[in-house]
Amino acid sequence: MSFAVYVHWPFCLSKCPYCDFNSHVAAGIDQGRWREAYLREIDHFAALSPGRTVESVFFGGGTPSLMEARTVGAVLERIARHWPLADDLEVTLEANPGAVDAERFRDFRAAGVNRLSLGVQALDDESLRFLGRRHDRDEALAAIDLARRSFPRMSFDLIYARPGQTAEAWADELRRAIGLAADHLSLYQLTIEPGTAFHPLHARGAFVLPDDDDSVALYEVTQQVCEAAGLPAYEVSNHAAPGSECRHNLVYWRGGSWAGIGPGAHGRLALAEGMTALRQHKAPSTWLTAVERDGHGTAEATPLTDAERVEELLMMGLRLAEGVDARRFQAQTALPLRQALAADGLAEMRDGGFVTLDDHALRATPSGRLVLNAVLGRLLA
Repeated sequence: MSFAVYVHWPFCLSKCPYCDFNSHVAAGIDQGRWREAYLREIDHFAALSPGRTVESVFFGGGTPSLMEARTVGAVLERIARHWPLADDLEVTLEANPGAVDAERFRDFRAAGVNRLSLGVQALDDESLRFLGRRHDRDEALAAIDLARRSFPRMSFDLIYARPGQTAEAWADELRRAIGLAADHLSLYQLTIEPGTAFHPLHARGAFVLPDDDDSVALYEVTQQVCEAAGLPAYEVSNHAAPGSECRHNLVYWRGGSWAGIGPGAHGRLALAEGMTALRQHKAPSTWLTAVERDGHGTAEATPLTDAERVEELLMMGLRLAEGVDARRFQAQTALPLRQALAADGLAEMRDGGFVTLDDHALRATPSGRLVLNAVLGRLLA
């Protein structure tokens, strides 16, 4: 089973109005104190999962490019001290265009980062202002160019289904993005989540999102433009040239295990009680105090039932174009894939053109990926 390490940096310079991630604005950060806390929690998880080969390390957030490069280097050194590293180890760090410069990129590269993920989100100033981004289009383009020259691999994010966005305009923006020589794009449909600044604004009609038909049209344009450019969707929201897929996220979607380090981080570890879901304390100060006191900031550690594990593997695997691999599924559950599915629900989903099933894999069709939650419900009914 594949294994990875996720490191969560919870701080940002400002909170974007659409963001429901565990991110916080802080006036001052004691980088040395946080560095030591990360190292202590790595020590803790290494004792729980010895001997695993780390395939990927992902620094997410928040805005991890606000970390000191020596913190990134210290984390990677501590991981290497405890676990063997894959020869092709992927080390990703998320960054925002407004929080980068050439010297910082050089330092992150020297620390061991070999893949950068940029939170661009849009390629025009009006949309960037609406999304609450601190950077403008020129800063975004400069950051993309710098990332391309600084790291072996680079990806960036865009958000679509913005107010008033047409399929034609989105197709043009996508082509510009692809022309910037990215080999990986993460393309997310704008959704309004409770607890975000956008939620009350949207509720009182301050802006209107595309309706369901327009959203489907935007999704279909996304698939068409990216496929034509050689960046097919390998997952619902992620597109890559063959061989450039994000290996870290594949660990999640293929049902692997990972240690989640930092405030609010989630993990999956194969422990004596079976596959266990772990969640760290969400509030940065609570997590930091717990790590300094106990050596870790785990708030919950819950062994998954067999039914929960089956549901999770199906939910994650169906997001992938490759689907749920039958041999991998049986190795992870001791249950043949077909046997885990409700016969009537499977027949209904196959007949409706939402899934396919053969000896190798269960896959959602393009139509099925549009309604994955409903498909999953019928397959498990």
